[in-house]
Amino acid sequence: MIFHFLRVLTIIGKKNSRNLLQRIEEKLVEITEGTTKILVPEKSLEEKVPPKEPAFFNPVAKLNRDFSILAYSAFWENFDKPKIFLDGLAGLGARSLRVANEISDVEKVIANDVNSEGLNIAQNSVKLNEISNFDTSEDEICHFFSSYSKKGKRGSIVDVDPFGSPTKYFDCAIRATMHGGMLSVTATDLQVLHGLSKRSCQRKYHGIPIKTEYSNEIAIRLILGCLEFVAGRLGIQIIPQFVHHDMHYYRVYLKILNKPGQKEQLGYIIHCKSCGNRKAVMKQEEICQICNSKLDIGGPLWIGQLFEKKFVVNMIEIAPKFVVDKRCGKILEKCALESKMQKSPLKMKNAIKKLQDAGFMASPTSLNPTGFRTDCRIDEILKLLS
Repeated sequence: MIFHFLRVLTIIGKKNSRNLLQRIEEKLVEITEGTTKILVPEKSLEEKVPPKEPAFFNPVAKLNRDFSILAYSAFWENFDKPKIFLDGLAGLGARSLRVANEISDVEKVIANDVNSEGLNIAQNSVKLNEISNFDTSEDEICHFFSSYSKKGKRGSIVDVDPFGSPTKYFDCAIRATMHGGMLSVTATDLQVLHGLSKRSCQRKYHGIPIKTEYSNEIAIRLILGCLEFVAGRLGIQIIPQFVHHDMHYYRVYLKILNKPGQKEQLGYIIHCKSCGNRKAVMKQEEICQICNSKLDIGGPLWIGQLFEKKFVVNMIEIAPKFVVDKRCGKILEKCALESKMQKSPLKMKNAIKKLQDAGFMASPTSLNPTGFRTDCRIDEILKLLS
């Protein structure tokens, strides 16, 4: 099915400065994600880099939105407060539409964006799905969140999904999330988080990255570290529930508690490029304890847990109820250290078992398909596995 809408561009003439009106016809096509019908610009499905006009839509981010449906549904399953979803940067409303249409008992979904054309497209998608709990807001994101920052008006789930770094929205997004609610955040500035410009990363995330084979995890910990820094200033505690990454983004889901955290979660990751030793520490160390080489230091960043086991297992258990990418289940199984579901054998299972038998914590990691997580030192790993 193909839809059309007309938008009017105002062009300022260079010579006479008069406004000229040019009518441009844009094709909209209907797609289905999950069980939701969404109107999107036809060019966003055809071009390698989706255009920003009339509204941005990235079809490759479907996995991102699939995980959101599972995470939000798991979070709201036994939630006894109002189920209100605030989408700060909705675009044409793909995520918001799916939340309103696919998750039961959602009381209100509010999709906000400064792009009125994107919101108009979202409203047309609302009609296609016959949704009644969906509203739109045309406002700057922080002003939008500020209007929901008072007790009794806050969202139970708040989402920030920008192009680039999300850090400038952390303060207002946290304030708009109710006590016991969830904040979900996307970051797409991978070059900054991977250390291409350490100064830019320090300015945006208050931490310095290091280039290693586990840079994906360091990037996520830098995002969480910045969130912890902002939340701590507001007297708020964050508890990561689930994190994941794909080719072009990092994504974190946090529980928000309106009370200060009782445990210090900011620290550093030290890494020795000579012998491979690495660990998380509260205070910086300069010399490797194994080979006496100079250490690379990443941080300050989050050194606490990345996943809440029960939450991830709950996501696994509810996944069959939804139409989502098969990769969701495979990634979630890696995230869950313990699960009632059967898992297919992993290539590194023997190495993990040896470490566990020796008394160390060891498990696969969703952040690297060939990696595993352990508290065993690198020299001890080499002895056990050689």
